[in-house]
Amino acid sequence: MITRNDVEYYHENGYLLVKGVFNSHEVEEMRRSVDNIIKKAAEAKLDSNHAWQGDFVSEREIHKLVLKGFHNLEYHDSSFIKAIIHENMIEILSKLIGPNVQLHHSKMLVKPPEKGAAFPMHQDYPYFPHEKHSMLAASVHLDNADIENGCLHVIPKSHQSGPLEHRGQHYLNHKEYPIELGTPCPAEAGDVLFFNYLTVHGSQSNKSDRTRRNVLFQYRDPSDLPVKNVHVDWGQGLMVCGENPVFKEYDPNKIVEKLKIGS
Repeated sequence: MITRNDVEYYHENGYLLVKGVFNSHEVEEMRRSVDNIIKKAAEAKLDSNHAWQGDFVSEREIHKLVLKGFHNLEYHDSSFIKAIIHENMIEILSKLIGPNVQLHHSKMLVKPPEKGAAFPMHQDYPYFPHEKHSMLAASVHLDNADIENGCLHVIPKSHQSGPLEHRGQHYLNHKEYPIELGTPCPAEAGDVLFFNYLTVHGSQSNKSDRTRRNVLFQYRDPSDLPVKNVHVDWGQGLMVCGENPVFKEYDPNKIVEKLKIGS
Protein backbone atom coordinates (compact mmCIF):
# COMPACT_ATOMS: atom_id res chain seq x y z
CA MET A 1 0.00 0.00 0.00
CA ILE A 2 2.87 2.43 0.69
CA THR A 3 6.47 2.89 -0.45
CA ARG A 4 9.68 3.75 1.36
CA ASN A 5 9.21 7.35 0.18
CA ASP A 6 5.76 7.38 1.79
CA VAL A 7 7.24 6.21 5.09
CA GLU A 8 9.90 8.93 4.92
CA TYR A 9 7.20 11.50 4.11
CA TYR A 10 5.19 10.42 7.18
CA HIS A 11 8.15 10.66 9.56
CA GLU A 12 9.20 14.03 8.15
CA ASN A 13 5.77 15.65 7.89
CA GLY A 14 3.83 13.81 10.60
CA TYR A 15 0.99 12.61 8.37
CA LEU A 16 0.24 10.50 5.30
CA LEU A 17 -2.95 10.08 3.25
CA VAL A 18 -3.30 6.59 1.75
CA LYS A 19 -5.87 6.13 -0.99
CA GLY A 20 -8.27 3.20 -1.29
CA VAL A 21 -7.38 1.29 1.87
CA PHE A 22 -10.97 0.03 2.14
CA ASN A 23 -13.20 -0.95 -0.76
CA SER A 24 -16.78 0.26 -1.32
CA HIS A 25 -18.35 -2.84 0.29
CA GLU A 26 -16.24 -2.45 3.45
CA VAL A 27 -17.03 1.27 3.62
CA GLU A 28 -20.77 0.66 3.28
CA GLU A 29 -20.66 -1.98 6.03
CA MET A 30 -19.02 0.49 8.42
CA ARG A 31 -21.47 3.24 7.43
CA ARG A 32 -24.41 1.02 8.38
CA SER A 33 -22.68 0.14 11.64
CA VAL A 34 -22.08 3.81 12.53
CA ASP A 35 -25.69 4.74 11.80
CA ASN A 36 -26.90 1.78 13.85
CA ILE A 37 -24.75 2.74 16.85
CA ILE A 38 -26.21 6.26 16.82
CA LYS A 39 -29.73 4.84 16.59
CA LYS A 40 -29.21 2.39 19.47
CA ALA A 41 -27.56 5.06 21.64
CA ALA A 42 -30.55 7.35 21.12
CA GLU A 43 -32.99 4.54 21.97
CA ALA A 44 -31.01 3.80 25.15
CA LYS A 45 -31.01 7.54 26.00
CA LEU A 46 -27.21 7.48 26.01
CA ASP A 47 -26.81 9.80 23.06
CA SER A 48 -24.98 13.08 23.62
CA ASN A 49 -23.41 16.00 21.80
CA HIS A 50 -19.59 15.89 21.73
CA ALA A 51 -19.12 19.28 20.10
CA TRP A 52 -16.04 21.07 21.45
CA GLN A 53 -16.58 23.91 23.91
CA GLY A 54 -14.35 26.99 24.10
CA ASP A 55 -13.65 30.53 23.01
CA PHE A 56 -12.77 29.47 19.46
CA VAL A 57 -16.47 29.72 18.59
CA SER A 58 -19.15 32.11 19.82
CA GLU A 59 -21.59 31.09 22.57
CA ARG A 60 -24.48 31.49 20.12
CA GLU A 61 -22.87 29.14 17.58
CA ILE A 62 -21.96 26.45 20.15
CA HIS A 63 -25.62 25.58 20.74
CA LYS A 64 -26.22 25.08 17.02
CA LEU A 65 -23.35 22.67 16.41
CA VAL A 66 -23.45 18.89 16.76
CA LEU A 67 -20.80 16.18 16.85
CA LYS A 68 -21.58 12.52 17.41
CA GLY A 69 -18.76 10.52 18.98
CA PHE A 70 -18.52 7.10 20.61
CA HIS A 71 -15.49 5.10 21.76
CA ASN A 72 -14.53 1.42 21.53
CA LEU A 73 -16.47 0.70 18.34
CA GLU A 74 -15.26 -2.89 18.24
CA TYR A 75 -17.46 -3.57 21.28
CA HIS A 76 -20.53 -2.55 19.27
CA ASP A 77 -20.03 -4.11 15.85
CA SER A 78 -17.68 -6.71 14.34
CA SER A 79 -17.17 -4.66 11.18
CA PHE A 80 -14.74 -2.47 13.12
CA ILE A 81 -12.66 -5.41 14.32
CA LYS A 82 -12.26 -6.40 10.68
CA ALA A 83 -11.23 -2.85 9.83
CA ILE A 84 -8.79 -2.54 12.75
CA ILE A 85 -6.89 -5.67 11.68
CA HIS A 86 -7.45 -5.32 7.93
CA GLU A 87 -4.51 -6.63 5.91
CA ASN A 88 -4.03 -3.26 4.21
CA MET A 89 -3.93 -1.52 7.58
CA ILE A 90 -1.38 -4.01 8.92
CA GLU A 91 0.84 -3.51 5.90
CA ILE A 92 0.84 0.25 6.44
CA LEU A 93 1.08 0.26 10.24
CA SER A 94 3.97 -2.18 10.35
CA LYS A 95 5.95 0.29 8.22
CA LEU A 96 4.95 3.44 10.10
CA ILE A 97 5.21 2.08 13.67
CA GLY A 98 7.19 -1.15 13.45
CA PRO A 99 6.66 -4.92 13.58
CA ASN A 100 4.67 -4.77 16.84
CA VAL A 101 1.45 -2.73 16.66
CA GLN A 102 -1.23 -2.46 19.33
CA LEU A 103 -4.65 -0.82 19.32
CA HIS A 104 -5.03 1.93 21.92
CA HIS A 105 -8.68 2.76 21.25
CA SER A 106 -11.22 3.44 18.56
CA LYS A 107 -13.95 6.03 18.13
CA MET A 108 -16.29 7.47 15.55
CA LEU A 109 -16.82 11.12 14.66
CA VAL A 110 -19.92 12.13 12.70
CA LYS A 111 -20.55 15.68 11.47
CA PRO A 112 -24.21 16.08 10.49
CA PRO A 113 -25.08 18.22 7.45
CA GLU A 114 -25.02 22.02 7.89
CA LYS A 115 -24.37 21.90 11.66
CA GLY A 116 -21.47 19.48 12.15
CA ALA A 117 -19.16 21.01 14.74
CA ALA A 118 -15.61 22.17 14.07
CA PHE A 119 -12.50 20.80 15.78
CA PRO A 120 -10.09 23.54 16.94
CA MET A 121 -6.43 22.91 16.25
CA HIS A 122 -4.88 20.56 18.78
CA GLN A 123 -2.56 17.63 19.36
CA ASP A 124 -3.90 14.28 20.55
CA TYR A 125 -0.93 13.98 22.93
CA PRO A 126 -2.60 15.64 25.98
CA TYR A 127 -5.34 13.00 25.97
CA PHE A 128 -2.98 10.04 26.30
CA PRO A 129 0.72 11.04 26.62
CA HIS A 130 3.27 8.28 26.07
CA GLU A 131 7.02 7.92 26.54
CA LYS A 132 8.20 7.35 22.95
CA HIS A 133 5.51 9.14 20.93
CA SER A 134 4.83 6.16 18.66
CA MET A 135 1.07 6.80 18.86
CA LEU A 136 -0.69 7.59 15.61
CA ALA A 137 -4.26 8.05 14.48
CA ALA A 138 -5.75 6.35 11.44
CA SER A 139 -8.73 8.41 10.30
CA VAL A 140 -10.89 6.18 8.09
CA HIS A 141 -13.14 8.16 5.75
CA LEU A 142 -16.61 6.70 5.27
CA ASP A 143 -17.77 9.66 3.17
CA ASN A 144 -16.00 11.94 0.73
CA ALA A 145 -14.48 14.80 2.71
CA ASP A 146 -13.61 18.27 1.44
CA ILE A 147 -13.30 21.77 2.86
CA GLU A 148 -17.06 22.37 2.58
CA ASN A 149 -18.04 19.43 4.81
CA GLY A 150 -15.18 19.82 7.28
CA CYS A 151 -12.20 17.75 6.12
CA LEU A 152 -9.16 17.54 8.37
CA HIS A 153 -6.42 20.19 8.29
CA VAL A 154 -2.90 19.36 9.48
CA ILE A 155 0.22 21.45 10.04
CA PRO A 156 3.08 19.58 8.35
CA LYS A 157 6.15 18.93 10.51
CA SER A 158 4.42 20.29 13.63
CA HIS A 159 5.10 16.98 15.40
CA GLN A 160 8.79 17.87 15.38
CA SER A 161 8.12 20.59 17.97
CA GLY A 162 7.06 18.04 20.58
CA PRO A 163 4.19 18.59 23.04
CA LEU A 164 2.69 22.09 22.93
CA GLU A 165 0.87 23.97 25.68
CA HIS A 166 -2.89 23.51 25.32
CA ARG A 167 -5.79 25.33 26.93
CA GLY A 168 -9.38 24.54 27.90
CA GLN A 169 -10.39 21.05 26.82
CA HIS A 170 -7.07 20.30 25.15
CA TYR A 171 -7.07 22.74 22.27
CA LEU A 172 -4.51 25.30 21.13
CA ASN A 173 -4.92 29.08 21.18
CA HIS A 174 -7.11 29.60 18.12
CA LYS A 175 -5.60 33.03 17.48
CA GLU A 176 -2.13 31.53 17.24
CA TYR A 177 -3.29 28.33 15.55
CA PRO A 178 -6.33 29.08 13.35
CA ILE A 179 -7.63 26.12 11.36
CA GLU A 180 -6.75 27.98 8.16
CA LEU A 181 -3.09 27.65 9.12
CA GLY A 182 -3.28 23.93 8.41
CA THR A 183 -3.04 22.10 5.10
CA PRO A 184 -6.45 20.72 4.08
CA CYS A 185 -6.54 16.95 3.48
CA PRO A 186 -9.53 16.21 1.23
CA ALA A 187 -10.18 12.49 0.88
CA GLU A 188 -12.57 9.99 -0.64
CA ALA A 189 -14.55 7.26 1.11
CA GLY A 190 -12.16 4.36 1.77
CA ASP A 191 -9.09 6.57 2.14
CA VAL A 192 -7.21 6.70 5.45
CA LEU A 193 -5.28 9.65 6.84
CA PHE A 194 -2.50 8.57 9.22
CA PHE A 195 -1.01 11.20 11.54
CA ASN A 196 1.21 11.22 14.62
CA TYR A 197 -0.45 12.23 17.89
CA LEU A 198 1.91 15.22 18.09
CA THR A 199 0.82 16.54 14.69
CA VAL A 200 -1.33 19.66 15.06
CA HIS A 201 -4.69 19.15 13.36
CA GLY A 202 -8.28 20.36 13.31
CA SER A 203 -11.25 20.87 11.02
CA GLN A 204 -13.93 23.39 10.12
CA SER A 205 -17.64 22.82 10.67
CA ASN A 206 -19.72 20.96 8.10
CA LYS A 207 -21.39 23.65 6.01
CA SER A 208 -22.56 21.26 3.29
CA ASP A 209 -25.75 19.22 2.89
CA ARG A 210 -23.67 16.02 3.21
CA THR A 211 -22.84 13.97 6.31
CA ARG A 212 -19.16 13.48 7.13
CA ARG A 213 -18.60 10.14 8.88
CA ASN A 214 -15.17 9.07 10.09
CA VAL A 215 -13.95 6.29 12.32
CA LEU A 216 -10.63 6.75 14.01
CA PHE A 217 -8.27 4.05 15.29
CA GLN A 218 -5.37 4.97 17.58
CA TYR A 219 -2.38 2.62 17.37
CA ARG A 220 0.97 2.45 19.18
CA ASP A 221 4.04 0.35 19.74
CA PRO A 222 3.14 -1.85 22.76
CA SER A 223 6.50 -1.06 24.39
CA ASP A 224 5.58 2.65 24.38
CA LEU A 225 4.01 3.07 27.84
CA PRO A 226 1.76 5.90 29.07
CA VAL A 227 3.32 8.56 31.30
CA LYS A 228 0.10 9.61 33.03
CA ASN A 229 -2.89 7.81 34.49
CA VAL A 230 -5.28 8.96 31.75
CA HIS A 231 -7.22 6.95 29.20
CA VAL A 232 -6.04 3.62 30.65
CA ASP A 233 -8.71 0.91 30.60
CA TRP A 234 -9.47 -2.64 29.53
CA GLY A 235 -10.63 -1.43 26.12
CA GLN A 236 -6.99 -1.24 25.06
CA GLY A 237 -4.39 -3.80 24.16
CA LEU A 238 -5.54 -5.69 21.05
CA MET A 239 -2.40 -6.78 19.18
CA VAL A 240 -2.86 -5.91 15.50
CA CYS A 241 0.42 -7.46 14.38
CA GLY A 242 3.58 -8.81 15.96
CA GLU A 243 3.80 -9.47 19.70
CA ASN A 244 3.52 -7.63 22.98
CA PRO A 245 7.00 -7.73 24.58
CA VAL A 246 5.80 -6.11 27.84
CA PHE A 247 2.77 -8.23 28.75
CA LYS A 248 3.10 -7.91 32.54
CA GLU A 249 3.71 -4.19 32.43
CA TYR A 250 0.76 -3.67 30.12
CA ASP A 251 -1.78 -4.92 32.65
CA PRO A 252 -3.86 -1.71 33.04
CA ASN A 253 -4.17 -2.11 36.82
CA LYS A 254 -0.40 -2.44 37.16
CA ILE A 255 0.15 0.58 34.92
CA VAL A 256 -2.15 2.65 37.10
CA GLU A 257 -0.38 1.44 40.27
CA LYS A 258 3.01 2.21 38.77
CA LEU A 259 1.90 5.72 37.77
CA LYS A 260 0.45 6.41 41.23
CA ILE A 261 3.71 5.34 42.87
CA GLY A 262 5.71 7.57 40.54
CA SER A 263 3.47 10.62 40.98
